[in-house]
Amino acid sequence: MKALIQRVTQARVEVAGKTLGAINSGILLLLGVEKADTPAQADKLLHRVINYRIFADSEGKMNRSLLDTGGGLLVVSQFTLAADTAKGMRPSFSSAAPPEQGRALYEYFVAQARHKVSEVATGEFGADMQVSLINAGPVTFLLEVG
Repeated sequence: MKALIQRVTQARVEVAGKTLGAINSGILLLLGVEKADTPAQADKLLHRVINYRIFADSEGKMNRSLLDTGGGLLVVSQFTLAADTAKGMRPSFSSAAPPEQGRALYEYFVAQARHKVSEVATGEFGADMQVSLINAGPVTFLLEVG
């Protein structure tokens, strides 16, 4: 399971011109699910995301987490994060979870996030989404659990 997280001052996701989810300061999380992923891995990844220290403290150092700041979390499914790009000129998606498994783990991840984070917004699994953001820093990290 992979999460590309970006520290944002605002982010939103739209489908067919309609905003489905939006946050102000917080984390935009693009979530990729692979065939071997489990709910236990989703729990571990969520713990890392919400406790990862990417927000500035009073001295400007990245010492505060999403939980420390009370920021929002925008979770967007991103099938392409599961791509194998090691060789060739076209990505392979052989390790990506099939849609049913991907949806189930995405929905599980979001449900668990809603128990831990006060503001959680989402996109629509499998939809053609337009994501806009203001990346603060920029600060972007790829978190993986296996």
